Amino acid sequence: MIRRLWVQLALAFALVTTLSVLLTALLANMRAGADFRAFLAQSQAQQLDLLPRLAAYYATHRDWDGVETVFASIRGMGPRGMGPGSPGMLRGPLELVLTDTEGRVIYSSAAGSGTAARLNRDDMRQAMPVIVDGTTVGYLMARLQRDTALSTAAQRFLAELNETLVQAGLLATVFGLILGIVIARSLTTPIDHLARAARRLASGDLTRRAPVAGPVEVASAAEAFNAMAASLEEAEQARRRLLADIAHELRTPLSVIQGNLRALLDDVFPLEKDEIATIYDETLLLSRLVADLRELTLAEAGQLRLDLAPVDVAGVVAQSMALFTAQALEKQVTLHTECEPDLPPVLADADRIAQALNNLLSNALRYTPEGGTVRIIASRARQSVCTVPETDMICIRVIDTGPGIPAADLPRVFDRFWRADRGRARAHGGTGLGLAIARQLVLAHGGAMGVESEPGKGACFWFTLPVTPAPVTFQPRDASYSW
Repeated sequence: MIRRLWVQLALAFALVTTLSVLLTALLANMRAGADFRAFLAQSQAQQLDLLPRLAAYYATHRDWDGVETVFASIRGMGPRGMGPGSPGMLRGPLELVLTDTEGRVIYSSAAGSGTAARLNRDDMRQAMPVIVDGTTVGYLMARLQRDTALSTAAQRFLAELNETLVQAGLLATVFGLILGIVIARSLTTPIDHLARAARRLASGDLTRRAPVAGPVEVASAAEAFNAMAASLEEAEQARRRLLADIAHELRTPLSVIQGNLRALLDDVFPLEKDEIATIYDETLLLSRLVADLRELTLAEAGQLRLDLAPVDVAGVVAQSMALFTAQALEKQVTLHTECEPDLPPVLADADRIAQALNNLLSNALRYTPEGGTVRIIASRARQSVCTVPETDMICIRVIDTGPGIPAADLPRVFDRFWRADRGRARAHGGTGLGLAIARQLVLAHGGAMGVESEPGKGACFWFTLPVTPAPVTFQPRDASYSW
């Protein structure tokens, strides 16, 4: 139980409160005793009517010479101080000291007159001023000698004062303990909730969230935990979708291979090259799928090797146009390119950039109907969403006149194995990884990739590359691009 944080905090509050109260009570008791003795001494001095006598003496003589006669004239006063019969709550002599305005002692009932001693600052603060015609002409200090005993009433008063201090200390300790428990519980309860949520998360419950409560620091930790849990849940869902997609993509070619081999073994199909060629094509599809998965994994992990060098964007665009010219003529689709003059080179891997551009061109030609147009536009652009602000960028756009992409599908365009038309997968031999790989390749260069589309108005896939040879290891934030 003692190891619980809230118990330790509560005990710490109680201990600090107790020590503070004890120290305060000790100092207060010492100060109260001294001040009480000073009060009694001053009260008794006032009862002796000394201040008016001293003021009258100074007003008459205009100095303190011979002031000893004033003290000697007071009943009960002798060279050794006041006797036992003096009034007040004292048992013993009362010491009287008269000083000038500078604090120099003129007369002392204990030490006699004529001494050159001075009163210290504490004594001067307790001294009573002697005032003549509105001007302070001296100070009278009354104090008890250290061995002076207090009367029974005075001792009773100090005892009651000490008892009051003890009671106040006990009450302060109790309230400190209660307050410590309340504060400790308010601090540790959110931490306990966070710990329970962490244990549930560790046990596999990725939907568990911690309540955001308590001080700012604890609430911030809970928010960070919830963000982490949400990220883990999303990653787990993505992993499950990936495994399901991979299983689905592998199942079809494996089923074709297994079925054809079974048919060959059962003599349903003749053992001819055409049948073997069908099986071989399915193995090529499997190999391409495995290669794409490996490339995507390396790109996402930042381990894809890039041969960076200055690359002429117009040259890459021209090569891609030449590669797809025959396919465009076959589909009766017009290819058109627009490159802004004097484009600076980009620091990139030419093969990887060509791979990303070819993927976009292939998709554009696939979805553009006969008589349509596919345009490639390369121009300068400024992308403020990069981690490095105001970085010069080259923007490459691939715009088609196809059916477009519904708004609900736009966020999933770059997901693995996602296809807007599930029926075209086997017919066109795609693995569903092309756009995901292309986006990771662009991100690895320090650029960004996105898409804008409306149903019936075609689609615009774009990506950007930095033109400066500065380090391109920063991670950009992908976002929509306005044209």
